[in-house]
Amino acid sequence: MISRIDLRGDALPEGGALRDLLPRAEFDVEAALEKVRPICEDVHHRGTAALIEYAQKFDGVELTQVRVPAEAIEAALEQLDPAVRAALEESIRRARIVHRAQRRTGHTTQVVPGGTVTEKWIPVERVGLYAPGGRSVYPSSVVMNVVPAQEAGVESIALASPPQRAAYDGDPFGGLPHPTILAACALLGVDEVYAVGGAVAVAMFAYGTTGPDGCPPVNMVTGPGNIWVAAAKRYFTGRIGIDTEAGPTEIAVLADSTADPVHVAADLISQAEHDPLAAAVLVTDSEELATAVEKELEPQVAASKHVEDRIKPALAGRQSAIVLVDSLDDGLKVVDAYGAEHLEIQTADAAARAARVRNAGAIFVGPWSPVSLGDYCAGSNHVLPTAGCACHSSGLSVQSFLRGVHIVDYTRDALAEVTHHVVALAEAEDLPAHGAALKARFGWKVPQQ
Repeated sequence: MISRIDLRGDALPEGGALRDLLPRAEFDVEAALEKVRPICEDVHHRGTAALIEYAQKFDGVELTQVRVPAEAIEAALEQLDPAVRAALEESIRRARIVHRAQRRTGHTTQVVPGGTVTEKWIPVERVGLYAPGGRSVYPSSVVMNVVPAQEAGVESIALASPPQRAAYDGDPFGGLPHPTILAACALLGVDEVYAVGGAVAVAMFAYGTTGPDGCPPVNMVTGPGNIWVAAAKRYFTGRIGIDTEAGPTEIAVLADSTADPVHVAADLISQAEHDPLAAAVLVTDSEELATAVEKELEPQVAASKHVEDRIKPALAGRQSAIVLVDSLDDGLKVVDAYGAEHLEIQTADAAARAARVRNAGAIFVGPWSPVSLGDYCAGSNHVLPTAGCACHSSGLSVQSFLRGVHIVDYTRDALAEVTHHVVALAEAEDLPAHGAALKARFGWKVPQQ
């Protein structure tokens, strides 16, 4: 059901050589980009008409408009299962606690007497948030995108999610995003919602559309999605800001002989049920644990939903494996090289081990902090870097929606004091006009020090 990679016996290689030994899903964004390009340009030229046509082609839905009416958003909340509503409200509450604490405040530094540099944090003016709606529907992703944007102070928030072919609870939801998506929007106060999916949604946000239900262009697009969403984000990078080119979801578990194989197997399955390309990786120095987990996977998988179409292909795929190492120190090297989206530490000294990790989207410490908690109600954000990008990128946060701007304020005397240095550096770079811009302020002479 899941393969083994045995790295015991020899010294582990360094850097890229170690990464090449580890499992990873094939996810060719560049190839997808060529298919996405004409779709994006079609949206650019035909606007809403293209959105409606692609809804029919890709989602099997005939739309007359793409913006979701306010009454449909309100109705979705009214019809929401009370238990789901309570869970979403608690998820929102906890996410606000964590993300509100992330907000940065401006700071002024006096560099010299009369010379200051202030760093001011300015929210992105308008963002487009994407909530997937293909194999599964993710109201939790609405929470994870909207809350940090709101806490950052973003004034204009639009959300897109694919139209659903089947109606839910009768005709009111036919052709609209899933009602739990709409209900989450209602709880968060987001009333600009579009029934548009995939790369088409990213193109709508990037170029904007006109007309009575048109979508003004945005400055930034965030949110998880499939390879077509990732390709569209790459296509528009530079025109808009993006969070990340999210690939298939991943879990890595670093565990020793003290870990409970029931817990480990359950956590691997919890990620495998997302998608047949989802990655589930166990790194351990205990062959006994590896064998116990393999045995435990069989009954737990058999008792799960989505077995044949997601879980089994994910666990059996090249992206999933049990990796055996000589020691937990070697295990740390492996998980750092892997750079998992989600990393669980299930060892005797889990907190100490977690403190030594350098590369992970989010770290879950001990047996009582499973990834599923972070997906919904830990307060942390579940929009995280994948495909090893945790070595250079962070998960979505309030900072994602803020821009740091330096404000420089020098007096005449403070400028005079440093002019000779500026002139020297400008001339060293053969940019004499840079120095001249200062000398012009002092009668074309460098002030005496």
